[in-house]
Amino acid sequence: MEKIRVAVAGANGRMGREVVKMVLEDETLELVAAVAPSAGAVDAGIFAGKGNTGVIASKTLEEALSSAKADVLVDFTVPQVAYSNTKTAIEHGVRPIAGTTGFTPEQIEELDKLSQEKGLGALIAPNFSIGAILMMKFAAEASKYMPHVEIIEYHGDQKLDAPSGTSIKTAELISQARGELRQGNPNEHEIIEGARGGYYNGFRIHSVRLPGVFAQQEVVFGGYGQTLKIRHDSYDRAGYMPGVNVAIKKIMNYSGLIYGFEHLMD
Repeated sequence: MEKIRVAVAGANGRMGREVVKMVLEDETLELVAAVAPSAGAVDAGIFAGKGNTGVIASKTLEEALSSAKADVLVDFTVPQVAYSNTKTAIEHGVRPIAGTTGFTPEQIEELDKLSQEKGLGALIAPNFSIGAILMMKFAAEASKYMPHVEIIEYHGDQKLDAPSGTSIKTAELISQARGELRQGNPNEHEIIEGARGGYYNGFRIHSVRLPGVFAQQEVVFGGYGQTLKIRHDSYDRAGYMPGVNVAIKKIMNYSGLIYGFEHLMD
């Protein structure tokens, strides 16, 4: 069986290093390129002592994909470059897997069309944690019966986007299941702007950013005389890697862009 050739963007970042480690430990995968602003740091810091002399360490994605002949690009960079990286990968005949959020609906539509034209699978996934995907599914199901809901998501104080991609994806799934319902007192007034959180399709999303926090999300449902809370906690970045591994292998058999890892789980 031929190995799947994998390139990693953001390879010297915290998530990127976990992806590199996972690829190196899987005998069915082959690491062929690592992209980071400081390619020397990638080469010395990640591959030292592993005998990976054939891996292309590059400062630019264009350079790496032109030389590495990768099958899949795994991108855990930042929202500002995620769209361009995904588009560059497709244009080079490489299947992108983006764990970075921040794509607009227009960008997703454009990338879907481009990937279909190229006959390539592509994936944008706000969260690769199997537990987080189950949390989203359970929340969507619960919203059919308890439509009054709010989302509270917690991340470290260095996270750049708010709300998180996971909370937005959760909100989208809830909205598909329950329809729009404007909650709360119609005459309520925010004394301090933003106190009620971000508004989405009738309900609210609250983003907490504090040092010492990794990643948690709680979906709170309210009904007459009762509440229901569905919560997922992540403690380590390694918890996302089984999902990334599944995505790398399954995306080889798709054409077009998939939004959400849950579609590959099914």
